[in-house]
Amino acid sequence: MYKFLIRPILFKFSPEFAHRLIIRMVYYSNRFPLTRGFTRFLYKKDHPSLEREMFGLKFRNPVGLAAGLDNNGESFNGLSNYGFSFIEIGSLTPKPQEGNPKPRLFRLVKDRAIINRMGLINKGVKFAIDNLRTTRPEVIIAANIAKNTDSVDDQAAKDYDTVFSLLYELVDMFIVNISCPNAEAMAGDVTFLSDIMDGILDRRATMDEHKPIFIKLSPDISEEQLDGILDYALRNGVEGVVAGNSTKSRDGLSISEEKINSIGKGGLSGAPLFERNLKMVKYIHRKTGGRLPIIGCGGIMTPAQAKEMLDAGACLIEIYSGFIYEGPGFVEKILKELDPQNNKKAGKTRKDSPSSSPETQSANA
Repeated sequence: MYKFLIRPILFKFSPEFAHRLIIRMVYYSNRFPLTRGFTRFLYKKDHPSLEREMFGLKFRNPVGLAAGLDNNGESFNGLSNYGFSFIEIGSLTPKPQEGNPKPRLFRLVKDRAIINRMGLINKGVKFAIDNLRTTRPEVIIAANIAKNTDSVDDQAAKDYDTVFSLLYELVDMFIVNISCPNAEAMAGDVTFLSDIMDGILDRRATMDEHKPIFIKLSPDISEEQLDGILDYALRNGVEGVVAGNSTKSRDGLSISEEKINSIGKGGLSGAPLFERNLKMVKYIHRKTGGRLPIIGCGGIMTPAQAKEMLDAGACLIEIYSGFIYEGPGFVEKILKELDPQNNKKAGKTRKDSPSSSPETQSANA
């Protein structure tokens, strides 16, 4: 129903308006017991065999929502009703950011992709803090943190430290965004990374509770730059990496060069990104000998691709564009694909089915 009725209606609106509409609908539907219960009945299924404990946290399943949808931490509980085991909110910056001039969000429907140059738009970390304090999270919250776009030099490190410190008692884990294509972060510069991370790691050492920190990687960095980041992470006690973010590349698109040029700059996410980010996950897993946990993210548009990302070495995965294009049932489709108990039942059904019996095969021969 989503693909043939709801999505065509949503896609008649501008992408940014549809984004805001979805967040508000999710927020209000969660406030009413009837709609909340109905949503959970449809989409939030238990898969005990997919539960996992990592970094001191218990994940109901390996599927999370990537940053960018719930920018301000407004609808995390509502979004969890669709089966996600963790929700990444943000990116969050110290001061509110209005983002880049409109238009800044574009759908490429034929390619099942999105280009955005939102510019880390958010209402500031204090707005998210108010939401987290007034609405008790019912799901693991990962805070994606970043600097304000106009912060440079020493102020950049202070921005990350400020957001990290203010959120520490309210969220479960952190994802440090040094790779947004729409911000002037030096995504592959280890010196820039250490300037940011050293302060955060020192700050964490003073806290009573240890919370996991991940570094969000860009798929556009070189292998040499990636090696430097991985070495830093392993040497300094960073829990893991998110591989990866959207890309500046326009490879794999079917639309004309004229159309691409008319859209202009921005990060590409969605189906064309999958092979690129899958390759990065495989490389990181091999390079680190599996010692560095990976959250695989980018272009997962089918349940089979979700399994492929986990088989490549990811311990968790995140989706975003797949949720937009495939709809609210997408997480449960992934979980059914991953659940060995479900596959065992399906295999038994196929085995016992008359259509697969020797007699039937003989009759059909």
